[in-house]
Amino acid sequence: MHKQELLRDPIEHVDIKAFDSTPIVDSMRRMSFTARDTARAADLFNLMLQDKDCTIILCIAGSTSAAGCMQIYIDMVRHNMVDAIVATGATIVDMDFFEALGFRHYRGTPAVDDKQLRELYIDRIYDTFIDEEQLQVCDNTIQAIADGLERRPYSSREFVREMGRHLMTHGKKKDSLVRAAYERDVPIFCPAFSDSSAGFGLVKHQVQNPDRHVSIDSVKDFRELTEIKLRSPSSGLFMVGGGVPKNFAQDTVVCAEVLGHEVDVHKYAVQITVADVRDGACSSSTLKEAASWGKVDTAYEQMVFAEATSVLPLIASYVYHKRLWESRPHRRWSRIYEPVLAGESG
Repeated sequence: MHKQELLRDPIEHVDIKAFDSTPIVDSMRRMSFTARDTARAADLFNLMLQDKDCTIILCIAGSTSAAGCMQIYIDMVRHNMVDAIVATGATIVDMDFFEALGFRHYRGTPAVDDKQLRELYIDRIYDTFIDEEQLQVCDNTIQAIADGLERRPYSSREFVREMGRHLMTHGKKKDSLVRAAYERDVPIFCPAFSDSSAGFGLVKHQVQNPDRHVSIDSVKDFRELTEIKLRSPSSGLFMVGGGVPKNFAQDTVVCAEVLGHEVDVHKYAVQITVADVRDGACSSSTLKEAASWGKVDTAYEQMVFAEATSVLPLIASYVYHKRLWESRPHRRWSRIYEPVLAGESG
């Protein structure tokens, strides 16, 4: 097959505003198994929004953004449903920033010759295709952003904010998580930032500028995210997948204690995952297990064992249409790191 034949059917991102899942989620509350867990997860998300003291941290791992959930995360930011984000580099760079530059992900199939895909320069995420040549444009754009910055270490939050600033003038698509977070002063942390197209771009930047260059300081990320926890009377986690974002956000409680501060554990926690708890890995550890580490409370926690694209639209639409986000304070946590922003009104 020709490349243009394989890359002809773009992924369409679900719009939680276009449908009201309230009736089905309310019905699921009277059911069992994953249906009941999904309804309770929606209820806990609403509790986070209802708690005026609660900082909500959205954690994203996996490829849901490429699979059609990108607009969900954008709407969460635009409608004041989350206050900070911890995500994989791939979620932020290879998926969101990539599409903001004007490119797309495409419907594909796992029943394909991957050697042929390699010859055509097509990358595959299960049944989703990406044009590798376009992805390298994304790599080079990251390099260009780094080339234009002061040569020093940056937290990933600082660098992602520069990506948002870039999109304000050079973006081809307004619906972008990076851009929306920039506009709404919602900090985005990518503790494994280099594990993405950002890594390739930054490597090129450093090779071409061996003596003085931009670097990413993940310890600074940890300190900055912990600062949000220290300033939050209560906090809640909404986690899609597991991995580094999940543990990074949970560990802010422990980090605060190590620094000599008494803070409450994360009061609310929801995790959507298909990971098996038996292998003992971080991604599959339950929220109850996290309680033993002093990270989360067990009174308001819910595991939802489901593939995220099947339940996330239902939960997010339910919470959107309940509209508790309308009366939440807008925290603008990005402003605590930047004195110029902190002095602005709004």
